[in-house]
Amino acid sequence: MHRSWHGRYDPGVPFSLAHPNWTLPDMLRRSVNRFPNSPALLFYGACLTYQDLDHLATRFAISLRSLGVRPQDRVAIMLPNLPQALIAYYGALLAGAVVVQINPLYVSREIEAQLNDSGSETMVALDLFHSRIEPIRDRTALRRTILTGVQDFLPPLRRLLYPIKARMSGHWTRIKKHPSMYDFLGLLKGSAEGDTSPLPSLGPDDLALLQYSGGTTGTAKGVMLTHRNLVANAFQCRYWVPDFREGHEVFLGVIPFFHAYGLSTCQHLAVLAGCPLILLPRFQITEVLEAIQKYRVTIFSGIPAMFMKLSESPKVGRYDLRSLRVCLSGASPLRAEVQDRFRRLIGVEISEGYGLTEASPVTHCNPVYGEHPEGSIGVPFPDTDVRLVDLDSGERAVPAGGLGELVVRGPQVMQGYWNKPSETHSVLRDGWLYTGDIAREDARGFFYLVDRKKDMIKSRGETVYPREVEDVLCGHPAVQDAVVVGVPDPLLGEAVKAYVVLADGHRLSEQELIGYCRQGLAKFKVPSTVEFRQELPRTFVGKALRRVLREEAAPKVGVG
Repeated sequence: MHRSWHGRYDPGVPFSLAHPNWTLPDMLRRSVNRFPNSPALLFYGACLTYQDLDHLATRFAISLRSLGVRPQDRVAIMLPNLPQALIAYYGALLAGAVVVQINPLYVSREIEAQLNDSGSETMVALDLFHSRIEPIRDRTALRRTILTGVQDFLPPLRRLLYPIKARMSGHWTRIKKHPSMYDFLGLLKGSAEGDTSPLPSLGPDDLALLQYSGGTTGTAKGVMLTHRNLVANAFQCRYWVPDFREGHEVFLGVIPFFHAYGLSTCQHLAVLAGCPLILLPRFQITEVLEAIQKYRVTIFSGIPAMFMKLSESPKVGRYDLRSLRVCLSGASPLRAEVQDRFRRLIGVEISEGYGLTEASPVTHCNPVYGEHPEGSIGVPFPDTDVRLVDLDSGERAVPAGGLGELVVRGPQVMQGYWNKPSETHSVLRDGWLYTGDIAREDARGFFYLVDRKKDMIKSRGETVYPREVEDVLCGHPAVQDAVVVGVPDPLLGEAVKAYVVLADGHRLSEQELIGYCRQGLAKFKVPSTVEFRQELPRTFVGKALRRVLREEAAPKVGVG
């Protein structure tokens, strides 16, 4: 296979890597051995070293085993970027379990669906989320819920003041305990420190993660990723930066780790290299700027909305951000004007990339120091083969410069979809992953996304499945028909817009329908706008013509 893109690599980036036969805990232990007393996690003044992280993860693994968790059991984790998220993640893996990441923004209905599909019997969650979990617990296989609080790993003074601030802000919660509920800190204190005898042996081809994705059909499916898949993608990310300094880079951990993009380009990469990870549970401009300046952050993985907000903030000039040297952008397209403004203001080129959960997730990225053609997703990673094939058969290569479906092959490609062999067969063919995205390749080997074969919407860096939103809309007794599309938005990437036909004799306002959606959908899935129509464009066989609606809506967005 001719790999024209190799000529675009930064000097020092290898075309191929010697991938080790490691598990994710092996990756952590490597850094523990090399940098035992170096900071691993920094959280509002609290610090855990790599040795601390390893000890706590091991103790949590022992606790899980004592509770009955066995190899390949699924352990659901529903946490923002807190120290507990990494302790639970590596602890579950050390116990031989498969991690199931659940988005903390999910409402009860969405949590229930993911728990039931994965068969998770154990869940680790923030106490603030208990009110969304408890109502559906008896309708799932959950046998044990482990709760933790934001304050659990704060420094002593902050931890002391947290209940006062939480009560004042309305974030304090009282929970009625039951026998199947456990305290995260209590489990850590109750386990036998240093006793690793109960822990099972792991292999690189063991399943490590069920990361839920819409795949190509618009319904969430568990993407099966092994330790080998995830370790390989971490190594690919590490060697993409030719002057990467193991043990010396400093990562800003504000991109959510419960998404594959943040997990791979931030959490896994930092742990692989023994580097400090500055944890921020949410993106707030002042906190981000203060963290970069205070900790001399060098690597920042973000989404376009984050870079846009920073580039437009008048606060940026008050901070010393000269330590930043690598900025990675993913999850949705990065607009050229944001890239240019960020470069002029902060002095760093943002390297835009591309990936999908089914590939752990990164497959492409623009060179860190080389050329960044406008609108390009970059070139394929080391050990990643790429083809563009015709949209009908998926077998014929398209002519140079032509449009085709992007198909990829590499060590980071998933094993398949959890309990969905037919869906797996449709996207995995002879080792090639059919992404469902339409792209072109230029003469230099750079790739460009042209359109989505899928209809998924990317809003705020989150994935929204139109069919799911439509099902909720049509559950309202006044709604006869609904079609949901993503329309360009300068801040969100794409805004969720709903086109609705009301049933005869019914009246409903836009705000009433949006309020109804909030009861059954996470905030990022709720339509920003609703347009009422007499009828919706559909094909002869009833398929929605989303393209027509997107084209109609696009010129109206951002005007006025």
